[in-house]
Amino acid sequence: MVKAANFRGTTPGPPSGARILVVGGGYVGMYTALRLQRRLKQELAQGEVEIVVVTPDPYMTYQPFLPEAAAGSISPRHVVVPLRRMLDKCKIVIGEAKAVDHAKRKATVATLATLEEGTGPVEITYDELVLAPGSISRTLPIPGLADYAIGFKTVEEAIGLRNHVIEQMDIASSTRDPAIRDAALTFVFVGGGYAGVEALAELEDMARYAARYYHNIKPADLKFILVEASNRILPEVGETMGKYAIRELRSRNIDVRLETRLDSCEDRVAVLSDGSRFRTRTVVWTAGVKPAPLLAATDLPLNERGRIVCTARLTVAGVDHAWAAGDAAAVPDVTAEPGKECAPNAQHAVRQTKVLAENITASLRGGPLKEYAHKYVGSVASLGLHKGVAHIYGRKLKGYPAWLMHRVYHLSRVPTFNRKARVLAEWTLSGLFKREIVSLGSLEHPRAEFELAAGGKRPGHGPDRVPHHGPQRGPEPGFPPGPKPGPKPDPEPRSDGDPQSGSRGN
Repeated sequence: MVKAANFRGTTPGPPSGARILVVGGGYVGMYTALRLQRRLKQELAQGEVEIVVVTPDPYMTYQPFLPEAAAGSISPRHVVVPLRRMLDKCKIVIGEAKAVDHAKRKATVATLATLEEGTGPVEITYDELVLAPGSISRTLPIPGLADYAIGFKTVEEAIGLRNHVIEQMDIASSTRDPAIRDAALTFVFVGGGYAGVEALAELEDMARYAARYYHNIKPADLKFILVEASNRILPEVGETMGKYAIRELRSRNIDVRLETRLDSCEDRVAVLSDGSRFRTRTVVWTAGVKPAPLLAATDLPLNERGRIVCTARLTVAGVDHAWAAGDAAAVPDVTAEPGKECAPNAQHAVRQTKVLAENITASLRGGPLKEYAHKYVGSVASLGLHKGVAHIYGRKLKGYPAWLMHRVYHLSRVPTFNRKARVLAEWTLSGLFKREIVSLGSLEHPRAEFELAAGGKRPGHGPDRVPHHGPQRGPEPGFPPGPKPGPKPDPEPRSDGDPQSGSRGN
């Protein structure tokens, strides 16, 4: 075994064997580390191997449940999986990888402690590298997008959006200005992939249900608009089911606009490429993803889209002791024609981790490596409560059967029996009792009341106020959540991403 060096600048943990560094705590990072700690149980016990996981968050988010968390069907804490509990044989480092110099087997990491100490990033050396930083939202230089829009990739964004939607209904209910009321009740979603369609459908269900508790808001007063640049939505479920999804959404008075782009959202006015203009206080951006900025700060080969060039064995092409999978990796699809790559979705990411862990174990033990091969068997998507579409093994399902399959499939895939039981219990209770329509927007700025009591000023409201991104207070009601406290990546040049975000199937 090759002996790994210690952390420089952090508390030493003297390993006597090879160090496996896993960068990222999402699907690939968590499942790979979990499988490695099971397969290398003996080596870990004897100190021959050390597994270090570097991740900006101490949890993995099960993204397929974000729409239901936003709609209040699932508690936010049941959408995330605590890494320290799952990876009890691994060393968890909460921080942001800034750069990787694989030639020197070294990663530069900014941790919460280094930010407090002001000492600068630390260096972590390793013997085997697993790069799984995932992806971030692919934004475009649209006027007003950075100031007024909100994404839908994290649990914080999902819960912030739920609070924001309910607060807009409160504003509409109490204002005397028709223009403000109209803007508050208009919700624009950009992107017709899984993330956009499911978020729109679940929140539309919740908002129209909540309208019954407002004396002057009717369900028909709410205006939901879906903007998609291509000529179809949900391409993964097939053309037929995609057209059914459009009919279903339009039957609920949702304005679906195909082959249309968002040109601007300055001054709370959404301007579309077809010439339409909507006063709105809510723009949700789900129009694709791009690789994490970290990849541009490595010495590993990247393709034209900024993803790591990999082999079918999930090794980095032309590089020893480096592995990658998931959204960050361009993995050849051996089940398709030459030149095709596996789609950057959760379906492939989770399945790749099994082969990845097996190959890393085999590499350490001197065994042969396997190729990753998975035939795409179908996809499922929710269109709100009791509504959905599915295309499984060539069979098309819609309505309640598809919705039930969606829930059963994702319940089977969410990690840990604990999470499965809690999610199932919440679904059961939500079927027996009425929806919760409470906004907890004050959670986003918990010190506001104390600051006021201590002699400070009450914070302003809305996106017209310059947001305060310090650690003591978050954005105010009506403004999308700002950056979470903690290390953040340095800005990198934008690379083109893939057309859909949140893609998943079974």
